[in-house]
Amino acid sequence: MKVKTITGLGLMTALVVVLQIISNYITPGAVSINLAIIPIVIGAIMFGPLGGLFLGLVDGALILSAPSTAFFLSYNAWATVLLCLLKTGIAGLTAGFISKLIKNEKISTLVASIVVPILNTGLFIVGCLVFFMPLLSESLGIVNLGGIIVGLIGINFIIEFVVIVLLAPTTYYIYRIEATKKPSID
Repeated sequence: MKVKTITGLGLMTALVVVLQIISNYITPGAVSINLAIIPIVIGAIMFGPLGGLFLGLVDGALILSAPSTAFFLSYNAWATVLLCLLKTGIAGLTAGFISKLIKNEKISTLVASIVVPILNTGLFIVGCLVFFMPLLSESLGIVNLGGIIVGLIGINFIIEFVVIVLLAPTTYYIYRIEATKKPSID
């Protein structure tokens, strides 16, 4: 790996850690809003699918420390670990592939910023349906897909989606503008 790639992934990893720790405390509903998706999208665009996968896996590991995750861990630890790692890992990998498939940088950044939170939440919903329906039914009275969407995710996804779609492309464009400036000695 090049020094620039290692340094960039290190910076994006640090951002994932900080934003996921902050995200643990932003819970307008039953689950937290994942702000760490922003550096996952940016890192995947800059460093490709494997960079996105790596950042997603880091985020998934950190999600396991979220207070809302304890509810799922106590019921089925293996399924919780698998779900947390897969949903963010696959989302990061997908963002990297989007940037490879769509050559226009502005369009690929916007598309990845739209697709990644949808995929992340969609995989969470599938995981809830497959692994946690008895728990959700017994503990929260959620008995179907509609209940998961309205009762468990609700407003969280809308806030997360809007924030990511606005901030990920904006942050990436600002970075690109700053990266192309020539250094000056003042």
